[in-house]
Amino acid sequence: MKHDIVEKNLPLMIALIIVAISWGALAEIIPLFFLKQTTEPIEGLEPLSAVELEGRDIYIREGCHVCHTQMIRPFRAETERYGHYSLAGEHVYEHPFLWGSKRTGPDLARVGQRYSDDWHRAHLYNPRDVVPESNMPSFPWLFEQTIDGRDTPKKMKALRAVGVPYTDEQIANAKQDADGVREIDALVAYLQQLGTVLTQKR
Repeated sequence: MKHDIVEKNLPLMIALIIVAISWGALAEIIPLFFLKQTTEPIEGLEPLSAVELEGRDIYIREGCHVCHTQMIRPFRAETERYGHYSLAGEHVYEHPFLWGSKRTGPDLARVGQRYSDDWHRAHLYNPRDVVPESNMPSFPWLFEQTIDGRDTPKKMKALRAVGVPYTDEQIANAKQDADGVREIDALVAYLQQLGTVLTQKR
């Protein structure tokens, strides 16, 4: 039988498997590049401010994205707990995006404005002060370190090169806007805007 030729010839089988997987991947991935809902920002989406952008980098630097996803899946158990499921159009300005599937802590996709700035500061200084059962580490150094804003304009220029619509004025003012801001305040500013574009629309 013809399939015996494939089954008994390992190099040929490997080549055919690679071809099959490649065609399947192309059929799944390529259409996404042409769907507006995956390539265009949702109404009202704005690029992060200079302070929020620095806060996002602190969020990544401290490994927050390792324990907290920013991806609510369209399942009832998730939408009832966290809110509306995540939309691709909310994340078109994110480089790199911070979706994921590993949750040690709760999802943060819709955490913006759910708690006060003071709550976030207390939580980050010592999580157990506000959530006694928390196993999250403390981040006291964020209260001591400040941002100098020196690299913020460069970050914005790099993001503009990949499609984030920063204006010349935003880039020119970035260093001044971020200079001297405490890291904790930048991180809280970033957290407070997460998911708010969609929740404000609804």
